[in-house]
Amino acid sequence: MSTSAASRRTIRRGGHGGFVKDFFVFACIAALASLALAQQSTTPAKTAESGPSSSISTDSALKDIFNAKIKAEWEALKNKDKKAYGDLLADDYQGVEVDGRGERTKIQAINELVDTNVFNYTLWGLKVIPLGTNAVFVIYESTMQFPPKSVVPYSRLYIGELWVKRAGQWKEVHYQETHVK
Repeated sequence: MSTSAASRRTIRRGGHGGFVKDFFVFACIAALASLALAQQSTTPAKTAESGPSSSISTDSALKDIFNAKIKAEWEALKNKDKKAYGDLLADDYQGVEVDGRGERTKIQAINELVDTNVFNYTLWGLKVIPLGTNAVFVIYESTMQFPPKSVVPYSRLYIGELWVKRAGQWKEVHYQETHVK
């Protein structure tokens, strides 16, 4: 039985089609990033007043969005809610947990919810790092409490998640947890 939050994994594509598609997506992202950097260098510098305040409001808005998404994710784990959990994950999701069993796909992660024994949890230290307009890296810690008669009463995890915006919706693409003492 997994003592960590149910895994999040990817549905792997067979053959070279997945590689070609992934390479194409990477090439598009690289081209867009180059255009953005080129445009940024020709745009007049922001004043000290407008730069930080717009950055702070964007960061605050992203933090609010992902605070809600992470809370929804953990509520789905606690309640073993396959639909709510699956709705947060991208189809190509991959998750790696501290149990040492390797990567899990979205389907594997959803199917493992029945074995999840998260009785309660505490989340803290949420940091949202924008990686462009359609991707963020989220890090935080979770202390999971297990049912009262469990051999191990709690577990602390340091978690990193990669989220991407697809078709206007944020989806979790990658999950990685590390045990913290």
